[in-house]
Amino acid sequence: MELRHLRYFVAVAEEGHVTRAAERLGIQQPPLSQQIQALERELDAQLFRRKPRGVELTPAGHALFDAAKAILARAQEAVAATRRAARGEAGRIGLGFTSSASFHPFVPRAIRAFRATHPLVTFTLEESGTVELVEALRAEAIDAAFVRSPIGAPADLTVHPILDEPMVVALPSGHELAGPGDPLALAALAGETFILYRRPVGPGLHDSIIAACDRAGFSPAIGQEAPRMLSTLSLVAAGFGVSLVPASMARLEAEGVAYRRLDAAAQLTAPLNLAYRRGESSAAVRGFIALVQQSARTG
Repeated sequence: MELRHLRYFVAVAEEGHVTRAAERLGIQQPPLSQQIQALERELDAQLFRRKPRGVELTPAGHALFDAAKAILARAQEAVAATRRAARGEAGRIGLGFTSSASFHPFVPRAIRAFRATHPLVTFTLEESGTVELVEALRAEAIDAAFVRSPIGAPADLTVHPILDEPMVVALPSGHELAGPGDPLALAALAGETFILYRRPVGPGLHDSIIAACDRAGFSPAIGQEAPRMLSTLSLVAAGFGVSLVPASMARLEAEGVAYRRLDAAAQLTAPLNLAYRRGESSAAVRGFIALVQQSARTG
């Protein structure tokens, strides 16, 4: 049984007349009658009772009528859903991000803007370290990821730079350097104990901090290493030491933590990048990537 047979049957049933149904379908009346007869032979059932001025459904025809309309409706829904997915108007996007990336306003703003124009696209969110997110991209467990650390130039991935934001010093609120003042020279932290995130989790920022301290004339004394950047702030609040974090994390206003800007000589920034697979086939994912890239260009 073909869908066209069901369309022919429903048209005749609704019109109650083969000739009017043929006009509605844009075909000739004799071929339509032949198709209805072929359907009756296939089902081994009489679907219509012939009348002097048209046709009416038999009990078997009534049984098929509702089912045929439901099948045709489902077929139309399937076509529409397929076309929406092909245009990127529906689908699913697996989006990863590092803990610090999620606090930059660019990230929720981009997601919000995309959802406003693509309400049928669903997001699944995954927070992890850069290394784990890259592995998830390669395993196709996620489709794109906002990351901080550079990941080189892998052949299978694209890393699109979005922005660079300044880093700030996070200090215990009772620290002598915690008060207001001019931007702080990095060298002022030479005698402090540093709390950093573990290098395997964020190798780029970890190495950038070490390099900046070296340029400032000292090697930082690392007292603690935390699994996530948020954890470093908890340790700072507990008085274990100081840390350097992207400026957007100061929006947290964590209790027990004070923030100071660094002077320009520190040359210490935190990049925000979007990583995704080369040759992405999903129209929804491509649309989100394009929106992020456009937003990055326009600021």
